[in-house]
Amino acid sequence: MRAATRPVYLKLRDLIAAAIIDGVYAEGAMLPSVRAFAAEQGANPLTVAKAYQQFQLDGLVEVQRGVGMFVAAGAAERLRLAERQAFLAQEWPEIRARLRRLGLTPDELLTEANG
Repeated sequence: MRAATRPVYLKLRDLIAAAIIDGVYAEGAMLPSVRAFAAEQGANPLTVAKAYQQFQLDGLVEVQRGVGMFVAAGAAERLRLAERQAFLAQEWPEIRARLRRLGLTPDELLTEANG
C-alpha cells in the first residue's frame, strides 16, 4: 500500500538504508557506484544518483571525489532512530488497529513468533 505509491528513488534509498542498518555497508565502507547499483536493481542511474544525493544531503555518506561514497560515522544509528520514529508514527498505528480488530494479544503474537 504505502510502498506501492512511493517514488522509485525513495524505494532505492530504503534498500540502501536497510543495508547500512544491517551492517552490509559498515561505517567507512564504500557504497556501490551509482552505475553498479543501478544495474543490480534494474534502475535508471539518474534515479540511483537522486537516492545517493539524499544520503549526502542528510550527512549519512561522505564523498571522496574520484573515489566514491562512504558510509559516514554514526550513519547506521541515525538511520535506525529515524526508521523507528517513522515506523511508530506511520506504520504502528495501522498495525495496532488491525491487531485489535483481529483480537490478537501481545502474548499470542509472541507465542506465534516463537512457535
